[in-house]
Amino acid sequence: MTDTVVRMQDRLYHDLMLPEEGIEIRKKAREFSDRVVAPRAYEIGTTDESRESFPWEVFRSLAAEDFFKIPYPAAVGGLGLEYPCCATVATIEELAYASNSIAAVYDVHCILAGHALEYGSDYIKENYLQPMTTAEKIGCFATTEPLASSDLGPKSVQTRAEIRGDKLIVNGQKRFITNSCVADFVTALVNIDGRLTMVVIDLKSEGCRVGEPDRKMGNKGQLTSDIYFENVEVPQKNIISEVGKGLHVALGTLTYGRVGIAATGVGMAQAAFDESVAYMKKRTAFGKKIGQFQYWQFRMAERAIEIEHARNLYLKAAFRMDQGIEFPEPEAAGAKFYATELAGNMARDAVQIFGGYGFMRELSHDKSHYKVEQIFRDFKIAEIYEGTNEIQKMILSRTIFGRDMES
Repeated sequence: MTDTVVRMQDRLYHDLMLPEEGIEIRKKAREFSDRVVAPRAYEIGTTDESRESFPWEVFRSLAAEDFFKIPYPAAVGGLGLEYPCCATVATIEELAYASNSIAAVYDVHCILAGHALEYGSDYIKENYLQPMTTAEKIGCFATTEPLASSDLGPKSVQTRAEIRGDKLIVNGQKRFITNSCVADFVTALVNIDGRLTMVVIDLKSEGCRVGEPDRKMGNKGQLTSDIYFENVEVPQKNIISEVGKGLHVALGTLTYGRVGIAATGVGMAQAAFDESVAYMKKRTAFGKKIGQFQYWQFRMAERAIEIEHARNLYLKAAFRMDQGIEFPEPEAAGAKFYATELAGNMARDAVQIFGGYGFMRELSHDKSHYKVEQIFRDFKIAEIYEGTNEIQKMILSRTIFGRDMES
């Protein structure tokens, strides 16, 4: 465990893009992350998944200090910021710096579940979105199924809903659903006779069952579970937007989520960078500090500029969303794949810099542990969820060449 880690972001990065309100939110999020999240991060990152292991203390503290209100207008209980997306993703970066699990829990509650509800009626906002801002209710978001994830077409989505009077009857199964085992409701993509539709389903409904948490390689504090629907009755007033508009709602929500995941990539990359710099200033090899070897000096110079680019790119995407652009391409796709790939590259460098210590989850000699090992396990999922990085490159290619050049 490194003795003293300096936040190199303050030395290397000059924030000329984040609005003043966002800068203040970032400061608040950093202080919260250092005070509340960091002391729990090792336990969160190494405890096997169970309902009992969900980080309730951190989650409730986020609610108590109004972090769940950041993305939303005052009319639904939010802070009513002028640039809410910028502030939200800056918060996510600061949380990911300490724990990518906590950043993911926040992302799903605030961006995926919450933003999907913003497409809904006043009834939905009053009964589901507003209670989320205080954690009176916890939400989750479900598009993925055992055989459908990146391909969310009508032929792939097998969770079916049948209209019967003023109700929908839902049958099917969703997979990898973050927060589901502690959530009150899910915003789920269902198939109504080939028309994809997003609906809010109370998870305590008869016929609805949430499985046990999955056991994962990383992000252990981010609990994921399957959700099973067997003849679940859902009021038609719980339809978000309208029948047949579900894919639009899902893609709009996932685009916002991709900007958030880009921010987690930057947070993890910055943390691995800072840990590495501190270690290289202390560790001696062949008669000099590791940081005196030109190879690592040049590599870290490259990584510093890459982190700068990644942060600027996700903030640019967020700023465009705050301007009312629902699908800010190419910035959203570019930020997601670039920042998460960078997190992986920096995590690999960090483990290499720490050598054998970087490979240790815990050293038996003195029970010491090293943050870079956790980052190395956690970063990988960021290249997969909210649309794989290959999907992001497809989006960028389409922007470059047009749809008529797609293979």
